[in-house]
Amino acid sequence: MDQERFQAACGAVINQARERKGIGTLSEKTLHAVLKHYFDPCMENHETKIGPYVADIVGEDGIIEIQTGSFNQMRKKLEVFLSVERVTVVYPIARTRWLTWVDPETGALSAKRKSPKQGSRYQAFFELYRIKQLLTHKNLDLCIVMLDMEEYRFLNGWDAKRKRGASRMERIPLALIDEIRITSSQDYIKLIPLTVPPLFTTRDYAAAAGVHLAQAQTALNVLHYVGCVRRTGKQGGLWEYEIVRDETIESQMA
Repeated sequence: MDQERFQAACGAVINQARERKGIGTLSEKTLHAVLKHYFDPCMENHETKIGPYVADIVGEDGIIEIQTGSFNQMRKKLEVFLSVERVTVVYPIARTRWLTWVDPETGALSAKRKSPKQGSRYQAFFELYRIKQLLTHKNLDLCIVMLDMEEYRFLNGWDAKRKRGASRMERIPLALIDEIRITSSQDYIKLIPLTVPPLFTTRDYAAAAGVHLAQAQTALNVLHYVGCVRRTGKQGGLWEYEIVRDETIESQMA
Protein backbone atom coordinates (compact mmCIF):
# COMPACT_ATOMS: atom_id res chain seq x y z
CA MET A 1 0.00 0.00 0.00
CA ASP A 2 1.07 3.57 -0.66
CA GLN A 3 -0.98 5.91 1.51
CA GLU A 4 0.63 9.06 0.13
CA ARG A 5 -0.16 8.10 -3.46
CA PHE A 6 -3.71 7.13 -2.48
CA GLN A 7 -4.37 10.50 -0.88
CA ALA A 8 -2.90 12.24 -3.93
CA ALA A 9 -5.26 10.25 -6.18
CA CYS A 10 -8.24 11.17 -3.99
CA GLY A 11 -7.27 14.82 -4.03
CA ALA A 12 -6.84 14.98 -7.79
CA VAL A 13 -10.16 13.29 -8.62
CA ILE A 14 -12.34 14.80 -5.89
CA ASN A 15 -11.03 18.32 -6.54
CA GLN A 16 -11.98 17.85 -10.17
CA ALA A 17 -15.53 16.96 -9.09
CA ARG A 18 -15.71 20.08 -6.93
CA GLU A 19 -14.57 22.24 -9.82
CA ARG A 20 -17.47 20.81 -11.81
CA LYS A 21 -19.80 21.81 -8.97
CA GLY A 22 -20.67 18.67 -7.15
CA ILE A 23 -20.68 14.95 -6.64
CA GLY A 24 -21.76 12.91 -9.65
CA THR A 25 -20.45 15.40 -12.23
CA LEU A 26 -17.49 13.35 -13.44
CA SER A 27 -17.73 11.35 -16.65
CA GLU A 28 -16.73 8.25 -14.64
CA LYS A 29 -17.59 7.36 -11.08
CA THR A 30 -15.30 8.77 -8.39
CA LEU A 31 -14.34 5.41 -6.85
CA HIS A 32 -13.28 4.05 -10.24
CA ALA A 33 -11.38 7.21 -11.12
CA VAL A 34 -9.51 7.35 -7.79
CA LEU A 35 -8.39 3.71 -8.02
CA LYS A 36 -7.26 4.20 -11.61
CA HIS A 37 -5.10 7.17 -10.59
CA TYR A 38 -3.82 5.28 -7.54
CA PHE A 39 -2.69 2.20 -9.44
CA ASP A 40 -1.11 4.27 -12.21
CA PRO A 41 -0.87 8.07 -11.95
CA CYS A 42 0.39 8.29 -15.55
CA MET A 43 -2.58 9.44 -17.62
CA GLU A 44 -0.95 8.21 -20.83
CA ASN A 45 -1.42 4.63 -19.63
CA HIS A 46 -5.17 5.04 -19.05
CA GLU A 47 -7.96 3.93 -21.39
CA THR A 48 -5.96 1.82 -23.85
CA LYS A 49 -7.71 -0.15 -26.55
CA ILE A 50 -6.95 -3.87 -26.78
CA GLY A 51 -8.89 -5.63 -29.52
CA PRO A 52 -12.55 -4.59 -29.29
CA TYR A 53 -12.24 -3.50 -25.64
CA VAL A 54 -10.68 -0.64 -23.65
CA ALA A 55 -8.48 -1.46 -20.66
CA ASP A 56 -8.41 0.88 -17.67
CA ILE A 57 -4.61 0.78 -17.46
CA VAL A 58 -1.85 -0.70 -19.61
CA GLY A 59 1.62 -0.12 -18.18
CA GLU A 60 4.76 -1.76 -16.82
CA ASP A 61 2.68 -4.16 -14.69
CA GLY A 62 0.56 -5.31 -17.63
CA ILE A 63 -3.17 -4.66 -17.78
CA ILE A 64 -5.00 -3.39 -14.71
CA GLU A 65 -8.79 -3.53 -14.78
CA ILE A 66 -10.74 -1.76 -12.03
CA GLN A 67 -14.04 -3.56 -11.48
CA THR A 68 -16.42 -1.75 -9.15
CA GLY A 69 -19.53 -3.62 -10.34
CA SER A 70 -20.54 -7.14 -11.28
CA PHE A 71 -17.81 -9.40 -12.66
CA ASN A 72 -20.37 -10.67 -15.19
CA GLN A 73 -19.88 -7.41 -17.05
CA MET A 74 -16.19 -8.03 -17.72
CA ARG A 75 -16.06 -11.78 -18.43
CA LYS A 76 -15.68 -11.51 -22.23
CA LYS A 77 -13.31 -8.56 -21.96
CA LEU A 78 -11.19 -10.44 -19.43
CA GLU A 79 -10.91 -13.48 -21.70
CA VAL A 80 -9.49 -11.28 -24.47
CA PHE A 81 -7.08 -9.47 -22.14
CA LEU A 82 -5.77 -12.71 -20.59
CA SER A 83 -4.92 -14.07 -24.04
CA VAL A 84 -2.42 -11.27 -24.67
CA GLU A 85 -1.07 -9.98 -21.35
CA ARG A 86 -0.91 -10.38 -17.59
CA VAL A 87 -4.01 -8.87 -16.01
CA THR A 88 -4.66 -7.61 -12.48
CA VAL A 89 -8.33 -7.27 -11.58
CA VAL A 90 -8.83 -4.71 -8.82
CA TYR A 91 -11.99 -5.12 -6.74
CA PRO A 92 -12.85 -2.55 -4.03
CA ILE A 93 -14.84 -3.45 -0.91
CA ALA A 94 -16.13 -0.95 1.63
CA ARG A 95 -15.02 -1.83 5.16
CA THR A 96 -16.91 1.11 6.66
CA ARG A 97 -19.54 3.23 4.89
CA TRP A 98 -21.10 6.57 5.70
CA LEU A 99 -24.47 6.83 3.93
CA THR A 100 -26.13 9.95 2.56
CA TRP A 101 -29.56 9.83 0.92
CA VAL A 102 -30.34 12.11 -2.02
CA ASP A 103 -33.87 13.18 -2.96
CA PRO A 104 -33.92 12.73 -6.76
CA GLU A 105 -36.56 15.44 -7.19
CA THR A 106 -35.14 18.23 -5.01
CA GLY A 107 -31.49 17.23 -4.66
CA ALA A 108 -31.79 17.56 -0.87
CA LEU A 109 -29.26 15.54 1.14
CA SER A 110 -29.96 13.66 4.36
CA ALA A 111 -27.63 13.81 7.34
CA LYS A 112 -24.68 11.47 6.90
CA ARG A 113 -24.78 8.35 9.08
CA LYS A 114 -22.47 5.41 9.59
CA SER A 115 -23.77 2.09 8.28
CA PRO A 116 -23.90 -0.62 10.97
CA LYS A 117 -22.70 -3.18 8.42
CA GLN A 118 -18.96 -3.85 8.21
CA GLY A 119 -17.47 -5.12 4.97
CA SER A 120 -14.86 -7.87 4.78
CA ARG A 121 -12.58 -9.51 2.25
CA TYR A 122 -14.86 -12.56 2.20
CA GLN A 123 -17.43 -10.58 0.21
CA ALA A 124 -15.21 -10.98 -2.84
CA PHE A 125 -16.31 -14.59 -3.37
CA PHE A 126 -19.74 -13.56 -4.67
CA GLU A 127 -18.04 -11.92 -7.65
CA LEU A 128 -15.13 -14.36 -7.96
CA TYR A 129 -17.64 -17.16 -8.48
CA ARG A 130 -18.86 -15.37 -11.63
CA ILE A 131 -15.42 -15.80 -13.27
CA LYS A 132 -14.48 -19.05 -11.54
CA GLN A 133 -13.27 -20.74 -14.74
CA LEU A 134 -10.75 -17.92 -15.29
CA LEU A 135 -9.30 -17.84 -11.77
CA THR A 136 -6.65 -20.48 -12.52
CA HIS A 137 -5.43 -18.72 -15.69
CA LYS A 138 -1.68 -18.17 -15.52
CA ASN A 139 -2.04 -14.50 -16.50
CA LEU A 140 -4.62 -13.52 -13.87
CA ASP A 141 -3.84 -11.68 -10.63
CA LEU A 142 -6.33 -10.22 -8.17
CA CYS A 143 -6.16 -7.26 -5.82
CA ILE A 144 -8.94 -6.79 -3.28
CA VAL A 145 -8.84 -3.24 -1.95
CA MET A 146 -10.44 -2.54 1.42
CA LEU A 147 -11.61 1.05 1.82
CA ASP A 148 -13.56 3.36 4.06
CA MET A 149 -15.95 5.41 1.92
CA GLU A 150 -18.92 7.71 1.67
CA GLU A 151 -21.86 6.43 -0.33
CA TYR A 152 -24.64 8.53 -1.86
CA ARG A 153 -27.94 6.82 -2.71
CA PHE A 154 -31.09 8.12 -4.35
CA LEU A 155 -34.35 7.92 -2.40
CA ASN A 156 -36.06 6.05 -5.22
CA GLY A 157 -36.68 2.63 -3.68
CA TRP A 158 -39.95 0.70 -3.62
CA ASP A 159 -40.80 0.71 0.11
CA ALA A 160 -42.50 3.47 2.11
CA LYS A 161 -39.18 5.08 3.05
CA ARG A 162 -37.96 4.77 -0.58
CA LYS A 163 -34.75 3.04 0.59
CA ARG A 164 -35.23 -0.64 -0.24
CA GLY A 165 -34.14 -1.27 -3.81
CA ALA A 166 -32.77 2.29 -4.11
CA SER A 167 -30.09 2.99 -6.72
CA ARG A 168 -26.58 4.07 -5.83
CA MET A 169 -25.47 7.46 -7.09
CA GLU A 170 -21.84 7.73 -6.07
CA ARG A 171 -19.09 6.35 -3.82
CA ILE A 172 -16.28 8.52 -2.48
CA PRO A 173 -13.21 6.74 -1.04
CA LEU A 174 -11.94 8.19 2.22
CA ALA A 175 -9.20 5.87 3.45
CA LEU A 176 -7.17 2.93 2.15
CA ILE A 177 -7.30 0.14 4.73
CA ASP A 178 -5.72 -2.91 3.08
CA GLU A 179 -4.73 -4.54 -0.19
CA ILE A 180 -5.09 -8.33 -0.52
CA ARG A 181 -3.07 -9.50 -3.52
CA ILE A 182 -3.62 -12.94 -5.00
CA THR A 183 -1.13 -14.15 -7.60
CA SER A 184 -1.29 -17.93 -7.04
CA SER A 185 -3.61 -20.61 -5.66
CA GLN A 186 -1.64 -20.51 -2.39
CA ASP A 187 -2.47 -16.83 -1.97
CA TYR A 188 -6.16 -17.70 -1.59
CA ILE A 189 -5.25 -18.71 1.97
CA LYS A 190 -5.58 -14.97 2.66
CA LEU A 191 -9.33 -15.48 2.18
CA ILE A 192 -9.56 -18.20 4.83
CA PRO A 193 -10.01 -17.04 8.45
CA LEU A 194 -7.09 -17.89 10.71
CA THR A 195 -9.47 -19.34 13.30
CA VAL A 196 -10.83 -22.23 11.21
CA PRO A 197 -9.80 -25.64 12.63
CA PRO A 198 -7.42 -27.93 10.67
CA LEU A 199 -10.45 -29.86 9.37
CA PHE A 200 -13.46 -27.63 8.83
CA THR A 201 -16.89 -27.51 7.22
CA THR A 202 -18.79 -24.70 5.54
CA ARG A 203 -20.46 -24.09 8.89
CA ASP A 204 -17.06 -23.65 10.57
CA TYR A 205 -15.96 -21.30 7.79
CA ALA A 206 -19.18 -19.27 8.06
CA ALA A 207 -18.75 -18.84 11.82
CA ALA A 208 -15.09 -17.84 11.53
CA ALA A 209 -15.66 -15.41 8.64
CA GLY A 210 -18.88 -13.96 10.02
CA VAL A 211 -20.88 -14.76 6.88
CA HIS A 212 -24.06 -16.70 6.09
CA LEU A 213 -23.84 -20.42 5.31
CA ALA A 214 -24.72 -19.81 1.64
CA GLN A 215 -21.83 -17.33 1.37
CA ALA A 216 -19.48 -19.87 2.95
CA GLN A 217 -20.61 -22.50 0.43
CA THR A 218 -19.77 -20.12 -2.42
CA ALA A 219 -16.39 -19.33 -0.85
CA LEU A 220 -15.42 -22.97 -0.46
CA ASN A 221 -16.68 -23.78 -3.95
CA VAL A 222 -14.16 -21.25 -5.29
CA LEU A 223 -11.38 -22.23 -2.88
CA HIS A 224 -11.78 -25.89 -3.84
CA TYR A 225 -11.80 -25.08 -7.55
CA VAL A 226 -8.51 -23.13 -7.39
CA GLY A 227 -6.88 -25.88 -5.32
CA CYS A 228 -6.44 -23.96 -2.08
CA VAL A 229 -8.50 -26.49 -0.09
CA ARG A 230 -9.30 -30.17 -0.57
CA ARG A 231 -12.17 -32.32 0.60
CA THR A 232 -11.36 -34.98 3.16
CA GLY A 233 -14.80 -36.49 3.64
CA LYS A 234 -18.14 -35.50 5.12
CA GLN A 235 -19.19 -34.38 8.57
CA GLY A 236 -22.89 -34.30 9.40
CA GLY A 237 -23.86 -34.09 5.76
CA LEU A 238 -21.42 -31.24 5.04
CA TRP A 239 -18.15 -31.53 3.17
CA GLU A 240 -15.09 -31.43 5.39
CA TYR A 241 -12.07 -29.46 4.12
CA GLU A 242 -8.43 -28.90 4.88
CA ILE A 243 -6.08 -26.25 3.53
CA VAL A 244 -3.63 -27.38 0.85
CA ARG A 245 -0.25 -26.14 2.02
CA ASP A 246 2.61 -25.30 -0.34
CA GLU A 247 5.26 -27.60 1.11
CA THR A 248 8.02 -25.96 -0.95
CA ILE A 249 7.32 -22.52 0.53
CA GLU A 250 6.95 -23.90 4.05
CA SER A 251 10.27 -25.78 3.86
CA GLN A 252 12.02 -22.60 2.70
CA MET A 253 10.53 -20.65 5.59
CA ALA A 254 11.42 -23.31 8.18
